[in-house]
Amino acid sequence: MRRTTTIVALLATAGLMTACGSGDDGKKEDADKGTTTSSSKPVPSGQDKTYEITLEVGGKGTTSMGWNLDTNHFEQVTLPWKKSDKLTLNGTERKVGITVSVVPGTVQLPNGQFAAAPCSITVDDKKVAEDPGGTDGKHICEYTLH
Repeated sequence: MRRTTTIVALLATAGLMTACGSGDDGKKEDADKGTTTSSSKPVPSGQDKTYEITLEVGGKGTTSMGWNLDTNHFEQVTLPWKKSDKLTLNGTERKVGITVSVVPGTVQLPNGQFAAAPCSITVDDKKVAEDPGGTDGKHICEYTLH
């Protein structure tokens, strides 16, 4: 019950963050710290831009997890898990920003303890967000496309 409550809370937080935007105002932070960054090369305002996005969750076994590319998803998956897709943003979406995210579920560690699975997001072959998983931290990978 506790595990389910934690997962539901994480997914609700991810959904709210996605709906409201990440509030990062285009600031860059290092991907190896498990934080968000803004997109790389700017495209002239008003033009569409297509991104190749890959979401990954590591670990072994099965877990429940949530992820968002164009819409929110929640499912039971076999680990390791990987999802690649293309997402095209129009000029308005690029100006506001669209957040993609993955909220990994829990996995059992070798010591028997349960902890969050590691996750990462890659955009156009560049790793832009990563979380090592474990028992400490926020355990969400998110990135705002512009």
